[in-house]
Amino acid sequence: MTAPEIFLDRTPRAREEVLANAARAASGLRACGVSEGDTVALLLRNDFAFVEATQAAALLGAYCVPINWHGRAKEIGYILGDAKPKVLVAHADLLADVRDELKEELSGILVLSVPTPAELIRMFGVRAGAEKPIASDRSWPEWLAQFQPWSGAPPRSRATLIYTSGTTGHPKGVKREPATSEQAKAYGELMRSVYGIAPGVRVLIGGPLYHASPNACLRQAIGQADLITFQSKFEPEETLAMIERERVTHAVMVPTMFVRLMRLPEEIRRRYDVSSLRWVIHTGAPCAPEIKKALMDWWGPVIYETYGGTEVGAVMLSTPEDWLAHPGSVGRLTPGARIALYGEDGKPVAPGEVGEIYVRQDSLSDFVYLNDLAKRKSVERDGLISVGDVGYLKDDRLYLCDRRSDMVISAGVNIYPAEIETALIQCPGVRDCAVFGIPDEEFGESLAAAIEAEPGHELSADMVRAYLAERIAKYKVPRRIDFHAALPREESGKIFKRRLKESFWKETGRRI
Repeated sequence: MTAPEIFLDRTPRAREEVLANAARAASGLRACGVSEGDTVALLLRNDFAFVEATQAAALLGAYCVPINWHGRAKEIGYILGDAKPKVLVAHADLLADVRDELKEELSGILVLSVPTPAELIRMFGVRAGAEKPIASDRSWPEWLAQFQPWSGAPPRSRATLIYTSGTTGHPKGVKREPATSEQAKAYGELMRSVYGIAPGVRVLIGGPLYHASPNACLRQAIGQADLITFQSKFEPEETLAMIERERVTHAVMVPTMFVRLMRLPEEIRRRYDVSSLRWVIHTGAPCAPEIKKALMDWWGPVIYETYGGTEVGAVMLSTPEDWLAHPGSVGRLTPGARIALYGEDGKPVAPGEVGEIYVRQDSLSDFVYLNDLAKRKSVERDGLISVGDVGYLKDDRLYLCDRRSDMVISAGVNIYPAEIETALIQCPGVRDCAVFGIPDEEFGESLAAAIEAEPGHELSADMVRAYLAERIAKYKVPRRIDFHAALPREESGKIFKRRLKESFWKETGRRI
């Protein structure tokens, strides 16, 4: 029997080698002064080094802080200043892009530079020469080779310290207390029930590892899966090829990936055997019911959905069977989860009424927002936590409306952009989109849509409005429609709406 492997795109590496490197890295980090409770930051795309550094921090009981590498230098610098890591592990080209602007923030931090792999150079068009550590850097592979594997006693389990998206103001670092043995056991059972992670699975992680869901899946799969494969960048046809080639059984994805898969020509979709799939979980954003149903017609009833957040973990789960019976729902409570919805008056709402969603997952240890205790207190009510979403309960199932911060109030009417985006993303020729509120002298706010068109498609604002008018109420059709060559977004497909809103709101004095 061949050794279990981890794949980055088509490049394999034995798990034993990755874990051995992680153990060496743990020894190196300890020699550099990293102790239990300290932080180690990562500015890395999906790569073996990400896995190695994450495991190394876990072996020492340190917090790993993965940074969204799409961020600008100031955004990266803010996290470095807030998390105060003792070590930063970064891809050479990403480091080259921000080094000059972050001299102050990098002062006093041990910086380890990871040579950018050939896959990433090709995928992201890394400029020649930027892929290698400069002479004054400490190279990750050379640094690792100096140390023997760590053999210290394992500390209490700590979660990855992940920063929220920062839809308003600066992102917040979600720092958990070390888990008790009971919580660690319950969390493992939760991961099995939500992600299907169990011995023998073959896992595809189809998203950036700096996000909570792919990261959590990786941390569980590393000790149980027969095979783990992840992509440096999502490519629809290559995803199908990977599923067929590696006989993938379990996958973690996001709805934007589903849309791009469904837009492949039918002859390409039929070319690949995806019959090995048993459990494909999606999270991070609502999925248009039509897209989800079409994917299940193609892949079979294997599409699961989870709802939660960095602060609260997975609190709702919709199985394929339950979703087909209750389309649009994000499911029912997971084991150990609690939920309540509150109106604007602070009182619980009745079933079927829209309210702000407050939840808790008891298998997770409590958390604080790093360096912001007041913010932590502001999101709690009756022992439950809000992650800023609005929705309603019906037949013990949760239905989402939108983010509270994204809701638009136009002429006194509450409008949820997520509903409009669900219709708009299905418009022929629309590759990606975002809908948001902009200032309006008459109505207070009006709707704007930012659209990235599929290459080769001609779209006009009138065409988009006509399409939407047949599917949603007239007052929900955006008054302003702009086309962009590329929308500011992460690899997961999540769009930085704040950047789109800034130019409209900067003169109003209102925070967004």
